[in-house]
Amino acid sequence: MNDMNRGIDDAAAAEMVSRALDRPDLVEHTGDLPATQRAAMRLIEARAIPLRVFARDGLPTRLMTPPDEPARFHRMTHHGITDLVHTVSRPIRMKVNKQTGETETVPVTFPERAAKAMMDSAEWRLPAIDGVAVTPLLEDDGTIRAVEGYDHATRLWCSRVPDIRVPTRPSRADAAQGLRLIRDVFATFPFADAARMTASDLDLVDTDLPPCDAESAFLNGLMTAIAKPSLDLTPGLMVTAPDVSGAGSGKGLLVQAICAIAYGAPPAAFTAGTASGELDKRITSALIEAGNAIFLDNVNATALRSDTLASVITERPAWGRVYGETRMVLLNSTAFVAVTGNGLSVSEDLARRFLACELDPKCDDPEARDFPDGRDGFLATIRARRGELLTAALTIWRWGRQNDADLTKGKAFGSFETWARWVRDPLLTLGCADPVEAIARAKARDPRRLKLVEMFDQWWEDHHNYPVPAARLSDAVKGIIDPQNRGRNYIVATVNAYVGTRAGGFVLTRQDAEGRWGHATYSLKQVQS
Repeated sequence: MNDMNRGIDDAAAAEMVSRALDRPDLVEHTGDLPATQRAAMRLIEARAIPLRVFARDGLPTRLMTPPDEPARFHRMTHHGITDLVHTVSRPIRMKVNKQTGETETVPVTFPERAAKAMMDSAEWRLPAIDGVAVTPLLEDDGTIRAVEGYDHATRLWCSRVPDIRVPTRPSRADAAQGLRLIRDVFATFPFADAARMTASDLDLVDTDLPPCDAESAFLNGLMTAIAKPSLDLTPGLMVTAPDVSGAGSGKGLLVQAICAIAYGAPPAAFTAGTASGELDKRITSALIEAGNAIFLDNVNATALRSDTLASVITERPAWGRVYGETRMVLLNSTAFVAVTGNGLSVSEDLARRFLACELDPKCDDPEARDFPDGRDGFLATIRARRGELLTAALTIWRWGRQNDADLTKGKAFGSFETWARWVRDPLLTLGCADPVEAIARAKARDPRRLKLVEMFDQWWEDHHNYPVPAARLSDAVKGIIDPQNRGRNYIVATVNAYVGTRAGGFVLTRQDAEGRWGHATYSLKQVQS
């Protein structure tokens, strides 16, 4: 068979397949390419959900669900759009037969120019998608929905949701039993302030006593990960250990186990990087991928700061810049955020956005401690018992939602009010500590805040509440503001940046200059801390 005959046969075979699939004809309007594009978009939109084509940041994106791998999003190229057009239609061109004078249809490849234009078109009407859920969807009245496929209400793609059986009307005893089950499974972790006991030669948390601050933060973190796909805003989880002796304490293992229960698989970890701005770029890239969790690992001996992280935790959606481009995208994240590190602290703007769980093995070689069945065996056990542990956590959650009026209410937590009712308050009622109370302690460890408190204390000692220009501040105050002696402009800019800031029982105020040659003055006022 020569090449020409093979081409004819291939075209005929394609024609037969097209008609067998009942694909409609898509006429290429050579003089009106936008009309061809719009017709192609309408055909794709009609089959968008079966084809797993959605809008993310207003642009066409395809959801890839490889077997035994996490689902991921792939922004479509013009090649992918061309393939989609041929999947849903039979592109043709109208041609006049010169011999018969009759109009015939000729199969064609969808024009590349049209496919490229469709990539950035604002005329798409695709269903919007925010992320992927592999855990049941939760509603405020205690309803638990095991959904498969696209859920219009939450704009999530739901898949591989485990089969669980949560009591229809759980009692407090049911919730307490679920809490005890979870605590017993994680009793080998060295929560810093937990009462310990020895059993079978293992150092364990004494689960007969109420959870300590660190264990309570972990329990809240686990419940947060499970509820995250159903909540707009939730705090992240920060797992820390001592700077020198914290390596091998189980920080990463704890986060992996949380995600194995909530999502069926441990998360992919990434580090902060060393270059300026690298962390925010990596976070944005991870958020665009729309995974179930963002796991920032091994942020050691660092005061963590990230405007992007602060924004995505308390704003939905938030803006982020695509790495390597000037283009901004909307980050409508449903991802659970976890950060681990030895000697890790967070800046004040992040402190209120994270639950703080501290591990401390209180030994020289934490990595030498015994885990039953080892690290890999522990994670295998968690995966094998996922349904049981997920049921225990959701029993606590449903009991809390059905008995909201009877729950102990913890400290107010701005931006996370719904999270507090869903997660924190049920655990608080069952005897856990309030993790929000620990935020003040995390703030107190912020190096920038410590420096600010020191500066305000010295300012009050030297100037009390009298107005003073920045240039006339005492040498002691200037030394705290500018230890490297960068000069007057740096001091003025720094003092201006602190105007309105409250710390250590003071707030800094500014009085504008009077007259052409006057200078702005600054003064401290005492406030209730």
